[in-house]
Amino acid sequence: MAEKSDRTFRARLRGLGMDIRPLRESRDFRLLMGSGIITMFGSFLTYVTVPLQMKELTGSYVAVGLVSLAEFIPMVVCGLWGGAIADALDRRKVVLWCEVGLALAALILMINALLPEPQVWVLYVLGACLAGLDSLQRPSLDAMVPRVVKHDQLTAAAALISFRWNFGAIVGPALAGVIVVAFGPAVTYGIDVVSYVLSFVLLWRVRRLPPREDATPASLKSLVQGMRYAVSRSDLMGTYLVDMAAMFFAIATALYPFLVDELGVPTALGLLYSAGAAGSLLASVTSGWTRRVHRHGLGVIVAAVLWGAAMGVAALVPNIWIVVLCLAVAGAADMISGIFRSTIWNQTIPDELRGRLAGIELLSYSTGPMLGNARAGFMAQFGGARFSVGVGGLLCVGAVALLAAVLPKFRKYDARTDEHALAERRRREALVAEG
Repeated sequence: MAEKSDRTFRARLRGLGMDIRPLRESRDFRLLMGSGIITMFGSFLTYVTVPLQMKELTGSYVAVGLVSLAEFIPMVVCGLWGGAIADALDRRKVVLWCEVGLALAALILMINALLPEPQVWVLYVLGACLAGLDSLQRPSLDAMVPRVVKHDQLTAAAALISFRWNFGAIVGPALAGVIVVAFGPAVTYGIDVVSYVLSFVLLWRVRRLPPREDATPASLKSLVQGMRYAVSRSDLMGTYLVDMAAMFFAIATALYPFLVDELGVPTALGLLYSAGAAGSLLASVTSGWTRRVHRHGLGVIVAAVLWGAAMGVAALVPNIWIVVLCLAVAGAADMISGIFRSTIWNQTIPDELRGRLAGIELLSYSTGPMLGNARAGFMAQFGGARFSVGVGGLLCVGAVALLAAVLPKFRKYDARTDEHALAERRRREALVAEG
């Protein structure tokens, strides 16, 4: 009896482990993951270095803040257009050309950093170019995943991609800080250039992913077509709206410097910034259980409520370690929400629309945090950081509950019975049967 219980316990532990079948069974997915790991570290180097160099050149808070503003419009425009061209062109080719553009932008930043007097305008222009090219590339990269991973392994693929990102979010900025201080911005930009070159070599080995013969040419009309499709499906709209509501009301990273002051532990600022990423990383490492979940819409709702509740509790407790724990729980909940949202997208959206919908997805998960931090700042003016974080968490829970009530198709979504998921499964099985 004891031996049987021990075997059962070990089996359950194995069930929690990350599902790595996509890495084992898909050569192209391995290449995409390898490319992503390399470019992610290089990109984090530049992400940290640009505002730091701007600070050193200008000493102005406004000048540093305008870097993000310069990046916002290219992100929106290129994200939508990137979705349109992802459905109209060979996605691999789009990714490769963007990789070349990103490498050139990083190279110009390196040359500028080597000048006796680096130019501030170059940081704005190239920062905007990097944001635009990344947003142009992202929909094609996201839309490649369903083409190279088996249908029933898409949840596992989403968890692996999330693990890669969160690992980089923890290690990348720390590594960037050390390198830029020790060797200067030119070296960090140079490393980014090398990372794009190495990534290009891996992406070149991915098989061609041409568009369908009847693919819609990239145009404003095709963008509208994609938006109409998204609006016509309340389950898809649920994935966008719940995430945007959760981020808008409960995210508060901009307030962390003020929060540690109110808690009386200013030296703990780094802990707050890393807690969410650490929680996300732990959730992705133990994400094996997610492959047994089929009610993905309900999973997103529960995770978003947990995210808001954890942020609300973080505002109430006086102990810094409990605050860190709450932020880690919030990060883990956000990770689970992301896994289930990606699964719905990849398992139900037709391939001919996948790129355009990926562009909409990019905007949904990018604008929420930007607007949310602005919301947090305005609310903090009235009652302080803890007031803003706490009320934001409560508003998040309320908003998600309201959306769950008014979007029953999203709440009741089940991958085993959903018409779109079944149709996409049949289409993919037919393609496999045809070789």
